[in-house]
Amino acid sequence: MHRRVFLTSLLGASAAVAGLSGCAKGDASADAAGAATKPLADKVPANTSLKIASYLGQQQLQFRLAKLPRLPFTVSSWLNIGAGPDVINAFRAKSLDLSNNAGIPPIQAHYQGFAAKIVAIDLTRKPNYLFATKPGSDIRTTADFKGRRLAFSQGQAQGVVLLRALKRAGLSYDEVKLVPLTSNQFFTALQSGQVDVAPLAISQAPAYLKQYQAKGARTIPTDVVDLLNLLWAPQSVLNDPAKAAAIAAYIPQWAQGLVWQYEHPDAWNEEFYVKTQNLTLEQAQGITKLANKPLFPPSWDEAITWEQETADLLAEGGFVKKFDVSSLFDHRFEAIAARAVPEEYRK
Repeated sequence: MHRRVFLTSLLGASAAVAGLSGCAKGDASADAAGAATKPLADKVPANTSLKIASYLGQQQLQFRLAKLPRLPFTVSSWLNIGAGPDVINAFRAKSLDLSNNAGIPPIQAHYQGFAAKIVAIDLTRKPNYLFATKPGSDIRTTADFKGRRLAFSQGQAQGVVLLRALKRAGLSYDEVKLVPLTSNQFFTALQSGQVDVAPLAISQAPAYLKQYQAKGARTIPTDVVDLLNLLWAPQSVLNDPAKAAAIAAYIPQWAQGLVWQYEHPDAWNEEFYVKTQNLTLEQAQGITKLANKPLFPPSWDEAITWEQETADLLAEGGFVKKFDVSSLFDHRFEAIAARAVPEEYRK
């Protein structure tokens, strides 16, 4: 029963944001007509600009520290935006052209009727998330999730990590209460006791525990992996040859920036976690110790398989309709990231 209520409220919110089908049909028809199938331009036309997501300013900092070449286009704005639902809303509003997310937001966008495609893939082999309990909780394992209120964001990586963890623990969706929230609401929901458990990024856990561990909050590790770290863009942006060329020029630096960050953990700890996120050096080191080695596959076959499994998992729970995820990938960009990095970072 709770799933039906959840879906009704979510779809109502989605409709309020953007009328689920209007502009999406236009984008989809443009794609069907082949507007985004032409080969990418070798050079970015003059006066081209992109609006790019940079959550907490990480992208600009990464590029500056890595001393990467000047981009051959103008970044008209770096948006401090990261949560999948917020990104989809920004895409719809045409205030964002390119974003870095996990695998589930493109699935959610498709379900809402908004056309967008994946243009770059970085595979993550180690868990990026864990589960945090509310203060005073007696929950110690995922098996204890039965009958509890779990923070669930259908349109974000945290959502699929939770669903995969429930499946691994042998729990059905009807044996728990999924509370629809977005990840930026998880801290408040835990603090107030609105939920018993919420999935948090590993980088968020130290700050939460620092404040609430003494009051009985704890974290529960999971070996569930969210495989895809990706770049994606609205179909309408990719239909623009100049913007598509700019994205193709951006992808190598995105990949190289991730490699630089992985190879220089001490600098990243100090410049990002300590100076901008107010973590202690010890907390920062704990986060980077768990960091994934970036891996950019020349072929997207594994990524497509994973994305299909994720979409099917959501469909099994009645959260989306079943569909073929191959439509979410723009293969013109497939090998660009892999060609930009040393062989050890290709997979």
